[in-house]
Amino acid sequence: MSRPLIGVVLAATGRLTPLGTPLDFVTGALHWPVGVLIRDSGSTTGGARAAALSLVDAGVRVVVTLGGTETLPAVASACTEREVPCVSTTLPWQVFAAGHRPGWAFHFGWGLDDIATVFADLWEYLGQARVVGCLWNDKTQGQALRRWFRPVAVARGHNLVDLPYQESSGRLPDVAGVEVLTAAATAADLAAAVSRTRPRLITCSRWLTYPFGVARHGLDQVATIVSWTPGHAHRAAGRTPRDLATAYEDATKSPWLQPLGLAHALMEVGCHAVTNSDSRASAAQVLARTRLATLAGVLDWTSGPVPGVATIPLAGGQWRGEDRPELVVVDNRRAPVVPVGGELLTGP
Repeated sequence: MSRPLIGVVLAATGRLTPLGTPLDFVTGALHWPVGVLIRDSGSTTGGARAAALSLVDAGVRVVVTLGGTETLPAVASACTEREVPCVSTTLPWQVFAAGHRPGWAFHFGWGLDDIATVFADLWEYLGQARVVGCLWNDKTQGQALRRWFRPVAVARGHNLVDLPYQESSGRLPDVAGVEVLTAAATAADLAAAVSRTRPRLITCSRWLTYPFGVARHGLDQVATIVSWTPGHAHRAAGRTPRDLATAYEDATKSPWLQPLGLAHALMEVGCHAVTNSDSRASAAQVLARTRLATLAGVLDWTSGPVPGVATIPLAGGQWRGEDRPELVVVDNRRAPVVPVGGELLTGP
């Protein structure tokens, strides 16, 4: 009798390839008790949808995927249309929940309110009630930040000044005189914005959670969110985060990335659903009542903020070094499962 199948949609080509690499490693290099089929999204919305539908037609019982802002929803929507459960991660849960009805689409991660809380914690190392410049684009990311990030930061007493721009246009707002800058920009756009005047503190999520943008653009000491590291106190499938990070670095000759632990958790959840069900419908029922300890922490869909969502906590981190950037945890009050590795550094 053939083994039940999990389908994996990842970016093997295109601009999101760095996000696909950890999931590709986890699905290909590690052993799982199910069959695994992989399809390439090509880093496009159309490619992601086509990949998901291909997996559905191939008979998979569950589809898993991670990132980006446009491709992840495309996969979840295609699976929902065909009534196949989908599990996803690395997108703020509010953005996910705004586009999907409960039932077939399941997600785990953090919220934009969580990012705002961690960033406000870091801003307040400089003192209370800061004036913060917001380098937010005019697309989905910027719109979501204005809707769900801004109210949390404002409620903490901070004055957020919008610095809107069109991504990758080369036309960036002037940040002269900005003491604290927050962003969800690409590394290239952020580097260009601060090339003449460097704020005392920069907090940036999205692409600045990964080391390659830091190294390429000299963005040392940029602070960011931390969802997973080799130092997190989790254990699952006979592995620790350190075990997984070491195996990845040995195999790829590249530094570990935060999505690595989340990719492992995706497969853990997918295997849990598939091995405890006998159909797509029953797999969806299993996911709806899942509470599972994974290498990304305990994922609980029975008590999420909304149906179909499980959350994980965030810590505050900061990049150190330009040639081989190291992500140092500087504030763990929201995620005590990871130790603090150093103090937050700020400009004069």
